[in-house]
Amino acid sequence: MKRDRLYLIPDGQVHGAAARTALARGLALPLAGSDLAFTCGWLVHRCGETGEISRRLLGAQALREKAERVPQLAEWLNRLAAPRPAFAGMSLDTPRIMGILNVTPDSFSDGGLHAEAKKAIEHGLRMAQAGADVIDVGGESTRPGASEVSEGEELDRVIPVVEALAREGLTVSIDTRKATVMREAVKAGARIVNDVSALSHDPRARATVAELGVPVILMHMRGEPDTMMKLADYTDAPLDVFDELEEAVSRAEEAGIARANIMIDPGIGFAKKTEHNLALTRHLALLHGLGLPLLYAASRKRFIGEVTGVERADARLAGSLAVAQMALVAGAHLVRVHDVEETAQMVRMLGMLLTN
Repeated sequence: MKRDRLYLIPDGQVHGAAARTALARGLALPLAGSDLAFTCGWLVHRCGETGEISRRLLGAQALREKAERVPQLAEWLNRLAAPRPAFAGMSLDTPRIMGILNVTPDSFSDGGLHAEAKKAIEHGLRMAQAGADVIDVGGESTRPGASEVSEGEELDRVIPVVEALAREGLTVSIDTRKATVMREAVKAGARIVNDVSALSHDPRARATVAELGVPVILMHMRGEPDTMMKLADYTDAPLDVFDELEEAVSRAEEAGIARANIMIDPGIGFAKKTEHNLALTRHLALLHGLGLPLLYAASRKRFIGEVTGVERADARLAGSLAVAQMALVAGAHLVRVHDVEETAQMVRMLGMLLTN
């Protein structure tokens, strides 16, 4: 029988001077170790026996008082408040941008545009100049329905690009599910492993990342890209994703991966329908309860097109900026995007509005 679970979804976020004032007056609680606080929160109880879910909205003071009597809630508040350490040498006290560099012929939005190494390298350099803090190099499409690429072909696609960008001093992440590609990319200069399967696809992946000692991004997904949409069935998407990410983090730690080297990603669009993606975006702050840095990656995805009526993926800039902005307001530390220049403008503008 499943055990009863308590969750806390922060709400009423305040930033900058407003956060500092609210914290000083006891009207808010600290969130994600940054210049961010929340003034109320949804206390959620899920019954292990029946699966019934109940919710209560409590203010900061009521949460503080209840935490004195409920150890589980006190643990939640501690994890929510904990400072997030630097990740791959990047401080997380300001939002960071990850630029998407797909060296593939078939990615859902930009497949084929940067399939040649020379074009990919040039695009990576342009993204860095436009404001990307990390360049995420991937050689295998993981769009819904995608088939797996051979290890050799993936290495041929990504290694020259990783080497060239790392040589230029850029922070490069390798977007792969394969342990050998992880190892060779790190040898070529990649500083982060970004695995959509949360290190579950390749049985060697956890041990490899632990041995390499590099930061890793664990994303939530069910199944494989070619089967995942058949598994998009949730009792409550945010709570279920939280539980499954928590398990993925535990497995990574058991394999010897340092908690300080882990970032989490809710996996927008992976084994999730539009309603699940919207719920996860609305309640993204729940994931701060894992006490880890948070990546949000929804750029140009299908649910944005379904909501806005924009069929072409590369025409979904406005919707992509909207969801990325909401994620940053909720305290996401890193956003993964195709449109780096426009996102960097949004981040600067949002920062000016929120922190002064």
